[in-house]
Amino acid sequence: MTKTTLKHLLCSTLALALLGGCSSPSSASQVSSDSEKQEQQTPAPEPTPEPTPSQDGERSLVVYFSRTGEQYGVGVIEKGNTAIVAEILAEETGSDLFEILPAEDSYPYTYDELIDVAKKEQAENARPAYAGTVPDLSQYSAIYIGSPVWWGDWPMILYTFFENNAEGLAGKTLYPFCTHAGSGLAGFDQKLSRTCPDSTVGEGLAIAGTTAQSDADSVRSSVQDWVKRIR
Repeated sequence: MTKTTLKHLLCSTLALALLGGCSSPSSASQVSSDSEKQEQQTPAPEPTPEPTPSQDGERSLVVYFSRTGEQYGVGVIEKGNTAIVAEILAEETGSDLFEILPAEDSYPYTYDELIDVAKKEQAENARPAYAGTVPDLSQYSAIYIGSPVWWGDWPMILYTFFENNAEGLAGKTLYPFCTHAGSGLAGFDQKLSRTCPDSTVGEGLAIAGTTAQSDADSVRSSVQDWVKRIR
């Protein structure tokens, strides 16, 4: 073999070695880089949130009866005075809501006719039926019960509720509240104690219908103060 041929053979071998040595690290680096990108782009699974326990494990219910239409001192209203108070009370206490609705709502729209019907029901000691299914009262420790004052007393449909649910109300703490046109609480607490002798009746709350319609901030403040006292 001549020196020239040997020289060419050595150069070819060196070139092949250099080419092989340069390609391997480049390929490995590219694979590693692609793998890192894939890991970065794949989001990590979010941890399963733990259930949030209730603060005290107790539940409360707001039961109310309310009327719209023409009402004393406030004119024709689209939301009842007691409904306004009940909704604010439910917000402040985290309570469930149940509205007592007449099974057959024949109550007059005008105020004078309404109070005549209310007086007649009271004189007859009537027990008007209500619609819907009352929630399972066994799940509540405290029950707030409200309505307008009709002739110095609970509307007769409330007595239907009290009597129909005497067993469920027994052993519960009941808090009466009302909206009125000047009578205040009208002995709602005492009447409730007599009607539900197996329940504990707490302090009541009375709010004027005019206040309920015109001053929501005042209603909320009164509700907050009341709840602080009775809890």
